[in-house]
Formats: sequence, structure tokens, C-alpha cells
Amino acid sequence: QGQSTEEGLQQVDALVARYRHGCLWWGLPWLPVLRLFHPSTLRPLLSAPALVAPKDEIFYGFLKPWLGEGLLLSGGQRWARHRRLLTPAFHGDVLRAYLGIFNRSTRVLLVREPRPRRGGPVQLEVLQPLSLLTLDTLQKCIFSHESHCQERPSEYIQAILELSSLVVRRQLQPLLHPWWLYSLSSDGRRFARACATVHAFTADVVQRRRRALARLGHQAGLDGHRGRSMDFIDLLLLTKDENGHSLSDEDIAAEADTFMFEGHDTTASGLAWLFYNLAGHPEHQERCRQEVQELLAGRDTADIEW
Repeated sequence: QGQSTEEGLQQVDALVARYRHGCLWWGLPWLPVLRLFHPSTLRPLLSAPALVAPKDEIFYGFLKPWLGEGLLLSGGQRWARHRRLLTPAFHGDVLRAYLGIFNRSTRVLLVREPRPRRGGPVQLEVLQPLSLLTLDTLQKCIFSHESHCQERPSEYIQAILELSSLVVRRQLQPLLHPWWLYSLSSDGRRFARACATVHAFTADVVQRRRRALARLGHQAGLDGHRGRSMDFIDLLLLTKDENGHSLSDEDIAAEADTFMFEGHDTTASGLAWLFYNLAGHPEHQERCRQEVQELLAGRDTADIEW
């Protein structure tokens, strides 16, 4: 019984210690789950020329109605083409322009979270506010959209959080793995409604930007962004492959939805674990604090710079 808890992680540790290379789990009599642990067992899979990366087909299959065929879920020639077209979106100059957004979003987090009283132990649930922080930041970087989701409810942001939760919960309910059965359940209906909300938002942004670009023309669109930052949608609309072909609206929406999911969940989880470990090791927390104070000493701004 896999559990997403500290006890569950300890069970995995014990499993790896006993079966060093891998083992087979049976979720149900007809549902085998192959788990590989050792680098020597994984290496042939990771180096196979036709394989981008091994995937948990059950989990990733659950994501497809939401994320479509973006980089996370595609393969082969489609993956390779999209990977080439997305490369400019991660150039250092593009990422450098986002740093102001990171600072502004973080200031909102620091203002809205209550300051603990002096003395006594402090307990603070950090994952939810960090998820809102990363979603707020991503929405600005991907769509240039101010949802203010850290300060007030956002239907689009709540739909993403609900979809993330529903996918994980479904993974732990083998009877709901078949799509036809899941679609009849209350969770399945909630999943469909949340998908519709996310897709409607993304499609609206992409289509509005596409119409604006058509009015300007491709070169004018490029010239109009010189000297100012472009968001993720801008970059995908303006990029072309070696044959002069651009991504379709559906392709762009799939990549935007993919990065909203992948970017918020992994980053928020990583930050939460970082803060958990710093709180448990105050001597390292103090070293980090001293390093930041030394870095900012004598500056006119408290913002972190590139």
C-alpha cells in the first residue's frame, strides 16, 4: 500500500534495500507495476535511442485529457520538433527578464503570510502558499496575466490545483483507472469540469494573441517585442521550424498547460522540502541568512538580481 507520507517513504527505502535492482507490484490481479531502482537496471532504458524517458503509463495517461500532447506526454518526431521550437523560451536572456516577476510575486507572499509571534514553537503549513506563489509567477511568465491568486480566489488557478489533486487520488484507486468508469464517478465529473475551465482560459489567451499577431504581421510582431520581455505564449507564436512552419493553437495550448502543471507542482514541492529541512537544521538556516545579508549589503534594493 503506497502512501504519500513519511512512513510511505520509509517503506520505499526498505523495499529498495531488499530488492536492489527492482521488483514487481500487483496493484490488482490484472495490474502489474514494475519498479526499477538501480542505475544499472535503468541505464538501458534511459539510453534507448527511440525512448525519450521511461514513463509511468498509468499516471501519465491520467494527465493526457488535461495536458494534451505537450513535451511531457509526446514522443518521437513530435517531441523532437517541439523540443527544438521551445529551446528559445529558455535562453538566459529570456529567463533574466523574469526575475522582476519572481521578486514581485515573492513580496506578495511575504506580505500576506502572518508573521509568527515571538517565543514558542511555530507551525506553518507551507505547501499551499508556495503552490499559489509558483502558480502566480508562472501565470505572469506564460500568459502575462495578473490573476492575484495569492490574494483572492482564481477559478483558473483553483482548477489547476484540483486537477493535480484528482490525478494523484485516482492513481491510488485502481477501480477508477478505466476511463469509462472514472467518467461516471463524482471525481471524474469534477476532473472534466476543471479541464474545461483550464482549456477555455488557455485557448482564449492563445487565440487573442494569434489575432493580434495576424494584424501586426510576423516581422512586426518580432520588432514590437525588441527591448522588452516576451512571455511564453509570445515566444511560441513567433517561433518557426526549419521549414517555416509554426506551432498550431492546440500545440501552444498543450505546452502552456504542461508548463503550468510541471512548473508549479515540482517547484512548490522542492521549496517546501527545502524549508522543512532548513527548519530542522537551524545552523544551516542561519548560514543561508548570513549569505543573503552579505549579498545584499550596501545595495539600494532588497530584490535579488541576476
